[in-house]
Amino acid sequence: MPSELVGKTVSPFLKEHIPGLYAPIGKGNHHTGPVSNSSTTIRKRDPNSKYCYRHRPDSKCRRAADESKMGFIQSELNSLSSADQEAITHVWSLFSAAPSKHRELMLQGIITQCCFPQLSTVSREVQEQLKIDFLAALPAELSYKILCYLDTVSLCKAAQVSRRWRNLADDDLVWHRMCEQHIDRKCTKCGWGLPLLERKKLMAWSRHQQIHRQEPVVVEIDDESPESGMQKRQADDADERPAKRQRVTAARQQLDQERKFRPWKDVYRDRFKVGYNWKTGRCSIRTFKGHENGVTCLQFDDNILATGSYDTTIKIWNIETGEVMRTLRGHTSAVRCLQFDDTKLISGGFDKTIKIWNWQTGECLSTLQCHTEGVLSVHFDGCTLASGSIDKTVKIFSFDSKQTFCLRGHTDWVNHVRIDSPSRVVFSASDDLSVKLWDLDSKQCIKTFLGHVGQVQQVLLMPPDFEPDEIPSITDNADASSVSSGRGRSTSPVSADQLSQQQQQQPQQAPDPRATYGPGFTSDLGRPLPPRYMLTGGLDNTVRLWDTVTGKCIRSMFGHVEGIWGLVGDTLRVVTGANDSMTKIWEPRSGKCERSFTGHAGPVTCVGLSDSRMASGSEDGEVRIYSFEGERVEERGTPS
Repeated sequence: MPSELVGKTVSPFLKEHIPGLYAPIGKGNHHTGPVSNSSTTIRKRDPNSKYCYRHRPDSKCRRAADESKMGFIQSELNSLSSADQEAITHVWSLFSAAPSKHRELMLQGIITQCCFPQLSTVSREVQEQLKIDFLAALPAELSYKILCYLDTVSLCKAAQVSRRWRNLADDDLVWHRMCEQHIDRKCTKCGWGLPLLERKKLMAWSRHQQIHRQEPVVVEIDDESPESGMQKRQADDADERPAKRQRVTAARQQLDQERKFRPWKDVYRDRFKVGYNWKTGRCSIRTFKGHENGVTCLQFDDNILATGSYDTTIKIWNIETGEVMRTLRGHTSAVRCLQFDDTKLISGGFDKTIKIWNWQTGECLSTLQCHTEGVLSVHFDGCTLASGSIDKTVKIFSFDSKQTFCLRGHTDWVNHVRIDSPSRVVFSASDDLSVKLWDLDSKQCIKTFLGHVGQVQQVLLMPPDFEPDEIPSITDNADASSVSSGRGRSTSPVSADQLSQQQQQQPQQAPDPRATYGPGFTSDLGRPLPPRYMLTGGLDNTVRLWDTVTGKCIRSMFGHVEGIWGLVGDTLRVVTGANDSMTKIWEPRSGKCERSFTGHAGPVTCVGLSDSRMASGSEDGEVRIYSFEGERVEERGTPS
């Protein structure tokens, strides 16, 4: 293209559309006369000049250039003559300076003149150019926001794209959000829930630090050494114990500070492994044998397992070694129930007594003879103890006030009791096919739940954050017709026709939750309400989910072919043991059975559950612990 033609066509075009580069101030105005006001006004922007973020009219494109592509273009350009190079450069300049509307016309005209090989080249180049690294273009805050919407698999794949993507995808902000959605709860989007593992991880971390530190975290004193004995005799116990507590507290605080630096991705990964093992049934099994008769009750925590049996003994086991640490003897008949914490163990038996033990030493601290028949269930929470018995009563003991009172209302054996301390209520399950809710302040029954057609053996109170996936309508639920609630004695079952007539006559209004629990809750607005949902298991082979506000059974879970004896659970899963010698894992929100385990030669009478383990005890005298944590796991059970 001749230079004269360039000066007449290209240069004015560039000056008009990019005045900042091709028409600097002082060079664009050659008027000798007075300057008019119109010449000093800023030229209005063309309304057709609408650019994407790549091509703004007042600035150059800030997209990073592809070095390899630019190198290839430069080498091809250098192979041409000077005139061709100048012509191609002018074409690029015209396109670069053109507004959006002009560019579209240029492209349409060029594409119209292209042959098929050239169109193929355009298609290939456009496909590559449309790949935008949006995380590199956006601020880090927006990138984190976008990554928080990804699931675990997508987030791990995003970390493999580039170094910048990995830094963003592995950031603690993203994985902390992921942990909040999944740990100790069910994610509403993907349905996954991961165990908490907090207490166990803290103990493992403490042991790890003790091994790798030169100075131990907790100073242990050998009681049998002469020098330590002299020091103990010379020192005052009141001065020595606070000093020990200060050393332990300081060490625990230091460990907590170090644990804060652990990446949230590592926290999630550990829990994801355990959650995946639960979902696929990958576990290891350890069997504990030692009782001379069937196992009736169990509880485990960390590395301690406590079991009670028809052989009148209670055994304390070391879970890691599988050895019996201690055998508690004192009951004269079968041990039917037990519960322990860090300091004590409380047991009840068919000998009509409740015993309080120091399980670490094996000493029986106290014996309560309060029932006239065998004790079937005990439960303590804080300073309150509740017990259920064959004598059809529920006894309440207060360790603080030393008060004892009796709750009467059941017409058959009371198989299970559960205290809810915040709301000051007690739930009880009985062979009279009912579950009752008692107010500990008024000592009255405020609700009765009917629906089971077999003896109710277990009650499980669900956590506050539990919500069912969907609640069927009352007309679709056949069990709702046999449910009633009220004070005092239970009312007779209501037929489905009568229930539908009542619903037609009365408008559907949501009940006031506080009013449904009676005057003890309406008069004290600050009193916490009882748990909204509970599960019950009975000898009618079903597990039932109840809404304690309405008193209705909203779901029945079927799967066992014989009566259910054991029921435990949390937000993520529910475990049942039944007379059919099977242990089942359920998804509590949907009510679906996820997996069934066999192996016992007799009915499964009791079950236990933690974040990473499950236990079952049977009348065959064995206890089986399923561990879903660790490397040596394999798929067990049968998926449903």
